[in-house]
Amino acid sequence: MRVEIVPCLRDNYAYVAVCPETGLAAVVDPSEATPVLDAIARLGVRVATVLLTHHHPDHTGGVAGLVAALGAIEVVAHEVDAQHIEGVTRTVAEGDTVTVGALTFRALHVPGHTLGAVAWFGAGAVFTGDTMFLGGCGRLFEGTPAMMHRSLNAVLGALPGDTRVYCGHEYTAANLRFARTLDGDNPALREALADAERAGAEGRATVPGSIDVERATNPYLRCGVEAVQRAVGLGGGDEVAVLAEVRARKNAYRG
Repeated sequence: MRVEIVPCLRDNYAYVAVCPETGLAAVVDPSEATPVLDAIARLGVRVATVLLTHHHPDHTGGVAGLVAALGAIEVVAHEVDAQHIEGVTRTVAEGDTVTVGALTFRALHVPGHTLGAVAWFGAGAVFTGDTMFLGGCGRLFEGTPAMMHRSLNAVLGALPGDTRVYCGHEYTAANLRFARTLDGDNPALREALADAERAGAEGRATVPGSIDVERATNPYLRCGVEAVQRAVGLGGGDEVAVLAEVRARKNAYRG
């Protein structure tokens, strides 16, 4: 599978995932239509499906423009979030699949950021929207810390380690600088931050990441690690409480 990264708005990413056998493509989270349409034209592919990770406008704002330009295409969202999105033609729940040419994407229900957030997993990659960022996670606008902990650790963190992670925003360096305040002796974290800052200096995207690197560096997947627990003053193994405190500190972080 070829994945074309499409920068949108200020720091969003949309994606065009192309089946190499058929040339059919899925668009993931079109924040705005024009840059996605430009990418489609450049690639010479035909879009069959739009896959949405959640209902926020900075991930769905381009849907109407794509439909107007491309005609009747499938627009897919989780059944909970779909009620907030204009133009959805199909709803899914946990484990449902969407086929694009020879590619199959499985919907992973990952509530926390929104109640109907989904990640799309297929062909060795996962599109995580605003649930998992590289080095971080989204704000808990609708879900609970327990929901987010399960989504990040029991669902996304349990994927194969070499799974490529395509997230919804370019927040990686900022996330890892915050993570360093909690886990600064972690050599994997120091290496990931150096890589992210180098990419930024060179004008490159930090995506894709990998599940292996997230397990080693992302504080929300390291809530059981003593160093992270000690940094937030919460030992004793309550990982959900640790995640809630880490997220609260990130909300207030101005580094």
